[in-house]
Amino acid sequence: MSGSSAEAAGPEPIADGRRRKGERRRRQLLDAVMRVVERDGVASVSQRRVAAEAGVAPSAVTYYYAAVDDLLVDALTRVNDTYVAALATLPDDADAALRALAGMIAAGPGPERAHVMAECELFLLAARRPALRPQIERWNRAVDAFLVPHLPDPDDRSGVCAAVDGLFVRACTEPELTAEEVYRTLSRLVSRAPRSGRA
Repeated sequence: MSGSSAEAAGPEPIADGRRRKGERRRRQLLDAVMRVVERDGVASVSQRRVAAEAGVAPSAVTYYYAAVDDLLVDALTRVNDTYVAALATLPDDADAALRALAGMIAAGPGPERAHVMAECELFLLAARRPALRPQIERWNRAVDAFLVPHLPDPDDRSGVCAAVDGLFVRACTEPELTAEEVYRTLSRLVSRAPRSGRA
């Protein structure tokens, strides 16, 4: 019995090791995708270009990503994971949360500028690549949920969601934009709602 249990348990570390190796390789490739997008734009992304950027053989890319769209969807999903998670960890106090969101947006001109620019390009690409659209919808839902305590009316929230996206773009093109300026803009947009703690 103990021998058969050991045999049954044996393959698991190997499988786990393969999964870990696969995840490391995917991260390596997605890091390369983001560098290509940041430096040369989304149109420059190809399996061969990503392979060269990552320092691996082209076959290493096609093994994990059969098409360029698969690379782009995974890259956008990864970026989106970061921002959606950041929204979920903002303060409970409504005003403090709004200030924190303004800080996230205004960080665009800083060290994360290239990353934010890459994300904006990926978002725009969704207009032509339907496979990317679920991630756009996911981001929109996350911002909408964040705004519920500020604006009960869904039409009002829709307008502010659009403003948030626009402010991210503006932060990339206007490095002098400050968190305080972004906060003042957002607070004016939501000022019709009473300030209260977030749900």
